[in-house]
Amino acid sequence: MGSEFTKLFELIISASLINNFVFTRFLGLCIFFGVSKKMETAVGMSITFTAVMMISAAISWVVFNGIMIPLDITFLKIIVFIGVVAGFVQAADTIMRKVSPGLYYKLGIYLALISTNCIILAVPLINAGEKYSFIQSLAFAFGSGLGFALALVIMASIREKLELADVPIPFRGLPIAFIVAGLVALAFTGFSGLITL
Repeated sequence: MGSEFTKLFELIISASLINNFVFTRFLGLCIFFGVSKKMETAVGMSITFTAVMMISAAISWVVFNGIMIPLDITFLKIIVFIGVVAGFVQAADTIMRKVSPGLYYKLGIYLALISTNCIILAVPLINAGEKYSFIQSLAFAFGSGLGFALALVIMASIREKLELADVPIPFRGLPIAFIVAGLVALAFTGFSGLITL
């Protein structure tokens, strides 16, 4: 029991810090730069993203191990996983429109982009490739969502401060955001080698 808990903890830490999808694998940058302008939208996207990631990872694991492996159609996993993700993003879109219309309009097009986000698709593909158990798949999805949330919150807090800073005109907006993201990514490389899986 203790070793299984340790493995789950290592998966969460590894996915969120050491192999952070944004800062070490450089995936999901379209949503990352688009939503990290304000803290409110960053937090809303973080919660939505993590929930969709965990649910899609769970359903993808069940479909992959319960249907695709027995039928020997694992070569269709990308198409099937995209379908699963798109279904849950559509559900999240509809629910958010009813529950929180203000946040729904602030997230705008980026909410629809979740369904084609490479991180959301990468998690079930890595789960299938590494042959993680159901609980390990959920832990990896949670760690990945936590890492994305951490990246968004860090970036949003810095970009809100940069709005008040005296940034030279050529660097205002996206150029300074790229510089900041590069510096934060450089800082995240300090976590490499922390846990060897």
